[in-house]
Amino acid sequence: MRFEPPSRDIVDRLTEHRTIGQAPRRELEWVAAHGRLRTYDAGEIVARKGMTIEESGIGLEIVLAGRFAIYVDRGGARRRVLEWQGGDIGGRLPFSRMARSPGEAVTETPVEILSLPPECFAELIRECPVVTGMCVHVMLDRSRAFSTSDWQVEKMASLGTLAAGLAHELNNPASAVARSGQALQQRTEDGDRAARALAAARLTDAQLAALDRVREACLDTRPVRSTSPLERADREDDLAVWLTRHGANQSAGEALADTPVTIQALDELADVLPRDALVAALDWVAASCEVRTLAAESERAGLRIAELVGAIKRLTYMDRAPIPEPTDIEQGLRDTLAILGYKARKKSVHVTIDLPPGLPRVHAIGGELNQVWMNLLDNALDAVAPGGSVLATAQPEGRDLVVRVIDDGPGIPPEHAPRVFDPFFTTKPPGEGTGLGLEVARARVRGHGGEIDFISRPGRTEFRVSLPLPEVTPSPGPTSPSTGSGHPERVEG
Repeated sequence: MRFEPPSRDIVDRLTEHRTIGQAPRRELEWVAAHGRLRTYDAGEIVARKGMTIEESGIGLEIVLAGRFAIYVDRGGARRRVLEWQGGDIGGRLPFSRMARSPGEAVTETPVEILSLPPECFAELIRECPVVTGMCVHVMLDRSRAFSTSDWQVEKMASLGTLAAGLAHELNNPASAVARSGQALQQRTEDGDRAARALAAARLTDAQLAALDRVREACLDTRPVRSTSPLERADREDDLAVWLTRHGANQSAGEALADTPVTIQALDELADVLPRDALVAALDWVAASCEVRTLAAESERAGLRIAELVGAIKRLTYMDRAPIPEPTDIEQGLRDTLAILGYKARKKSVHVTIDLPPGLPRVHAIGGELNQVWMNLLDNALDAVAPGGSVLATAQPEGRDLVVRVIDDGPGIPPEHAPRVFDPFFTTKPPGEGTGLGLEVARARVRGHGGEIDFISRPGRTEFRVSLPLPEVTPSPGPTSPSTGSGHPERVEG
């Protein structure tokens, strides 16, 4: 970077500037007289991330020629956020609260800038109202650009969290369905072969009745006394001995061990059936038992998948317009936990949702609030040690519904507490956090007229979200709507 005194034609160049060129010439002359001309070579760093305005020397940067861009670290990746080129203005603007550079500003071509130092801003506002107004419009546009980019990054991060959670939660039931489907094909074929063998044996009515009694006992779905692993092993050994003694297939033992059928019932069947028919009968009964068990497992897995899909639909409001409506906070918290359950199980974290019955609804955009619960619960799970605990509670307090997410992690260090809600601030390793989750959560909550804050000490961190409840209005009396003599009722929506 090199400083040069402004050339005599600098005012003429400012009159051709795309952003401030239409300002009165008197104001442009004032800007030229108070500015410093800076030139940069391509690839130079204009400002580094985290540098204070004083450290970087950045003021109102009026770009006369060239191009430079600002890059920020988001989700472990270096992303280009904004670009300035000849005809733009950047840097610190009048009325801006920017205290630090949000990223790294790097020149992409040789750049020429007229820089107005911040100590001139008070006089700039007084002497150059048109230029100042133009700067304010640029500041608003820049804020919108940053916000839009931030929302998109955080939305993608939330989508990644949802996708990871859904993938983990779907893996077990989906694998169970596939596994049960393969086993069903095999056991159905085994059952068909055994049925054909039984048909060829031409059993009598008495023999068929004995076979039906054993099969009904095996298919009995009433609850049975739970057994210890040792008791089950003894039962499998007894069945294996019995099957060996009668020349039957050992594979039937595992299926029969899970049923309430007794050795006595099997003895009664063996007394009325010849050996070949007995072997076929036991194979058929065992196949029937396994088919029933596998079908039940497939049903449970399918229901679990349906529950998860329902949770995702409710969590994202994917089939609903993003408009405020009475929103069930309890359902949102439980659906969030359903998606993050894999993470809790992986760390053996005990998660509790403790809510009173009849929790009132809030008037909100449900999908946006669910993003808040996702961020808070996900952060809490990251914070606690393996075997830790996370608690989510909610209850009405005055005119608000207050939701608390509490963890027993190490707490937020005092030096980090003031920056918790700052954009891009994160203590997570590179690639594991965008630094936008809590900033976006605060914006979502404030957008609903609420507030979010926290208290933290070693062993307990509590994030508190307060959301306004719908107004309570008196219900009309039974005789005259104007008397208002009934009990209050809550108006939702």
